[in-house]
Amino acid sequence: MDSAFAQTTAAAAATPDSPLGGLLSLAPMLLILVAFYVIFMLPQNKERKKKEEMLKNIQRGDRVLTRGGLYATVADIKENVLVLKINENSKVEVDRAYIDSIEKAS
Repeated sequence: MDSAFAQTTAAAAATPDSPLGGLLSLAPMLLILVAFYVIFMLPQNKERKKKEEMLKNIQRGDRVLTRGGLYATVADIKENVLVLKINENSKVEVDRAYIDSIEKAS
C-alpha cells in the first residue's frame, strides 16, 4: 500500500496548481457555447430583425401573402391589425404578425 500512496502523491506533486488550470478545463465548453451562438443564434436574430422591419413598413396598397396562403391587398391599417381586401366585395382583418411576405405597391 505504501508504494501506491507514494505514486499518487508523486503524481499530485508533479501537477502544479495554477490559477488558469480551472479556466483551461472550461475552455472546450466555452468554445462550444460560442460556436453554438455564432452558428444558430446570430442568423436567427438577423432574420427576426429583418421580418420586424418588413412588418413595420407595411403600407396601404401593398400586396401581401398571409401565413394561411391568402393573397390580398392592404386596405387599412389599425395598430397591429391589417384590413385586407381580397376582392371587391370582401375584406378580412388579420394580425400584422401573420403576414409572411410583402410585394410593394408600384
